Amino acid sequence: MTGMVGSVTRQRYDELVKLGRDWVSAMSSVQWQLGDAAMEIEPMRSYGGTNPSGSEELFTVSEAIRMFAEDVGLAYSTVRDYRWVASRWPKEHRRADVSHTIHKILASIPDEQERFEAVNNPPPNPRGGPARWTHDSAKRIVGWKVDTPESVQEKVDAIHDLAADDQVAARVATDFLRRPAVASKAMADDTARHAVNEAQFDQFRQQVQYGQEEAAPQLDQLRRMEHNTQFMDLVAVCTQFTVTAGRIVPNLRGEPYDDAERETILRGLARVRASADWIENAVTRGEVDLDEQLQKLLKGSGE
Repeated sequence: MTGMVGSVTRQRYDELVKLGRDWVSAMSSVQWQLGDAAMEIEPMRSYGGTNPSGSEELFTVSEAIRMFAEDVGLAYSTVRDYRWVASRWPKEHRRADVSHTIHKILASIPDEQERFEAVNNPPPNPRGGPARWTHDSAKRIVGWKVDTPESVQEKVDAIHDLAADDQVAARVATDFLRRPAVASKAMADDTARHAVNEAQFDQFRQQVQYGQEEAAPQLDQLRRMEHNTQFMDLVAVCTQFTVTAGRIVPNLRGEPYDDAERETILRGLARVRASADWIENAVTRGEVDLDEQLQKLLKGSGE
């Protein structure tokens, strides 16, 4: 139904938003008052001195705050948080139109001046209208994980969190790789492709453990698979270097390089040439061993 937000009209929704902001403001005022009271009972103490462990919460501090919390009917951790937030925001830097919750998130900004400037500069409202802080926009400022991911990276991070278990990750990866576009992009990544190939080899090796005679056809197939994968990896390495060079070199015209920079690049090119010669010997002569001088060169310690 047009003009509806949930089960109410847009007009009623706007009325509830206005009331909600008033309620949040009143609630924030109480939270600030409780934090200031806790600060009055036990001011914040600096690290060091009689507290070499670095923990601000001395026994006497925690006991006094715990007693206050119990006497007003709140959890100790709640009052402790209110006290900390109050300590990070002197009264003259608190914004009445910004909730206590937003202040709490922004309180983690280490630099005091940066913190005070941040609360006065809310990001643009994604739904239009005046700029206003949201829970997620404050979290983005301090680098925390958001509740509702929007950017590609935020969504990727959320998927990683949900797929922390290997069984879940395997199921998700399997489902995603059934999508042709996803599989194509994943196999364009050298590391991912190599990992998939290695997994295929491992599974195939396990299947041919029942005897050399019976497994001969499978072993031949395995060797062909390994050969094809090595061939593709070598082609990919050469292609990647050529494409990257083709993208970078045309932009180098007129770029000034000092002696140290030129020497660094020339050392890198020497290692590239040595690696190319090593690959050529392996492909044409089957020679894969490294002599001592080549080892030093590839490690960056050769002349």
